[in-house]
Amino acid sequence: MLAPAVQPLRVHVSATEAVSALLCRSQSCRACYVFAHGAGAGMHHAFMAAVSEGLAGRDIATLRYQFPFMEHGSKRPDAARVAHATVRAAVATASSVMPDAALFAGGKSFGGRMTSQSQAESALPNVRGLIFLGFPLHPANKPSLQRAEHLVHVNCPMLFLQGTRDELAGVQLLSSVTERLGKCATLQLLDDADHSFHVRRSSGRTDRQVLESMLDSIADWITAH
Repeated sequence: MLAPAVQPLRVHVSATEAVSALLCRSQSCRACYVFAHGAGAGMHHAFMAAVSEGLAGRDIATLRYQFPFMEHGSKRPDAARVAHATVRAAVATASSVMPDAALFAGGKSFGGRMTSQSQAESALPNVRGLIFLGFPLHPANKPSLQRAEHLVHVNCPMLFLQGTRDELAGVQLLSSVTERLGKCATLQLLDDADHSFHVRRSSGRTDRQVLESMLDSIADWITAH
């Protein structure tokens, strides 16, 4: 199988701000996932690259991009208004470079939450659904549902991929959220995985096997929508 093509792009957030992005795709991609990074690592992180390459192998392109704070080397995430503007700009860029592809959006942790907040405020143009890789429901050891309140205003299908050892999303709490959202939400639990989707040796699986399972779930869900 040929390696996917990776194309550097610029996402213009405002008249004075532009961030880096990478479009990863094969020749037969039928959909594009606009893929935002988490608060602690940018689009070049090995996990982000592995997801993008794995989805390209399943005929799903990804456009992964930097939030401004990461672009400028800051450790403090952007204010919500800046993050939301960046999400919208990335979606617009994906729509421009892949006009015939079905668009989906979301991301890892912080990136997924900023995407869902953007969608809740005003629908992201042409986006058919949101995909969350480790939705950060609450801070570690501080169970809460506050970060999920906006999800009732997300008027499109949502896929939650979550590890059962994720300290930022208690399984029972997240299950209650997705149950309340009804048919709009699909929760896929990954046994023994933590927030970074690492599993212990005692689980009988490897991190790679968990990743492949996640990628299959994403591809199947995108096909269904």
